[in-house]
Amino acid sequence: MAILNSLFTWILKKRIHQIELFMKHPHDVQEEWFQSLISTAEATEWGKKYDYKSILTPEEFRQRVPIQDYDDIKVYVDRMIKGEQNILWPSDIKWFAKSSGTTSDRSKFIPVSMEALEECHYQGGKDMLSIYCHNRPENKLFTGKTVVIGGSSQISNFSPDSYSGDLSSILLRNLPSWVEFRRTPQLEVTLNPNFEEKIEQIAQITSQEDVTSLAGVPTWNIVMAKRILEITGKSNLLEVWPNLEFYGHGGVSFKPYREQFKTLIPSPDMYYLENYNASEGYFGIQDQSDSEDLLLMLDYGIYYEFLPVEHLEEEDPQTLQLSEVELGKQYALIISTNAGLWRYKIGDTIKFTSLSPYRIQVSGRTKQYINTFGEEVIVDNAEKALEAACAATGACVKDYTAGPIYFREAEAGAHEWVVEFDKQPNDFNQFCKILDNTLREINSDYDAKRYKNMALNPPLVHNAPVDTFYTWMKSRGKLGGQNKVPRLANSREYLEPLLQIIKTV
Repeated sequence: MAILNSLFTWILKKRIHQIELFMKHPHDVQEEWFQSLISTAEATEWGKKYDYKSILTPEEFRQRVPIQDYDDIKVYVDRMIKGEQNILWPSDIKWFAKSSGTTSDRSKFIPVSMEALEECHYQGGKDMLSIYCHNRPENKLFTGKTVVIGGSSQISNFSPDSYSGDLSSILLRNLPSWVEFRRTPQLEVTLNPNFEEKIEQIAQITSQEDVTSLAGVPTWNIVMAKRILEITGKSNLLEVWPNLEFYGHGGVSFKPYREQFKTLIPSPDMYYLENYNASEGYFGIQDQSDSEDLLLMLDYGIYYEFLPVEHLEEEDPQTLQLSEVELGKQYALIISTNAGLWRYKIGDTIKFTSLSPYRIQVSGRTKQYINTFGEEVIVDNAEKALEAACAATGACVKDYTAGPIYFREAEAGAHEWVVEFDKQPNDFNQFCKILDNTLREINSDYDAKRYKNMALNPPLVHNAPVDTFYTWMKSRGKLGGQNKVPRLANSREYLEPLLQIIKTV
């Protein structure tokens, strides 16, 4: 295995030269990808609609093609799901990554082309390993196995030639053989649709393996790790996997989980790298162990534009090219990809922390949200759930806000709500139950995390005294019609002061 480890490390490190190339010449690389994407798609239905053949510059592209969100492209995606091809992208698209929905749909389905799989998603995974091997040349990563929890195997057949599933499931089903060789457990376990059963199987199998690395969302890795410790009777993961050295993580912010991982893996040599990927593409990798900034990956078949957040609500907002961005400013990310997403607003906001090379931090969403556990609850979800709960219990909500309860020791996380009523519900417990159930009905990602309380417990709802929010807003100097109560947050920054006010009443 030592020979294989040396060979794999050597092969992966060769990619560093190409990464350094786009770091040195970022604008040239982005210009090349822009021209390639436009010319490749010029004969598609979309390309003909906007006359891609005559588009020569990014400026012409920006002027001609409007910014899109999922509701704008849904009519095209629905046709592709039914088997039509050459609509948004010329190569056949058979896979659609299921993601949490928009305001009008419970789920959205993002087209995933083979080019996107190979040039973007898989390249991102390989590059994370390349960066790790480069930063730690003495690694022994490939002497053991990688644990990947993965998504559900519940692949839906839209037509004989089109399928949907969560992105991790699609990636695992199409993995290169060299990756499958060093992954554990076997694919049928990793893709078991019964999450509780899957965690049990993974824990039983991998506790007997020589695991050197972990990959995936922190939420699920913590659930798995705690079950392994229960099975083995060990106090930490290094007693189970003494050669564990690397964790590549993404999907949600790592900050709420950092201390828990230090307890689970009590070694100063454990190496963590974050990635920034989504169903729409793979965008960034933490390339420096002493900084949380993410290197913007510029040669994955994605052309980037950046929309200043202060212009988000404008009718025809003007985006910036990479060469025009500034440090510290908030931008909504706009992408055009080798899966046929054109000037697509993915909903994330980023800020640049370095312009040479281009490094970023994910700063939030274009809408208020909670995504601590990968549940992607947006304000529209919250409003619909509250509306249903009020209708069923005769209540009227005056103000509310919600945020996360982080994982504790053996406890799952949860959402915590502070709700002030104009009219009290006739049954408060029923109000809370309907709130939770409605969120599960309208948001598939929240529903998955709530399954058997594996990652999320039922929400904790506080019935706030009268004028709680008035007192809070006044204390912040935020009284007045132009100041709005923040509804959702991915942290406890609003919850904690509100809870202190409740305690003093």
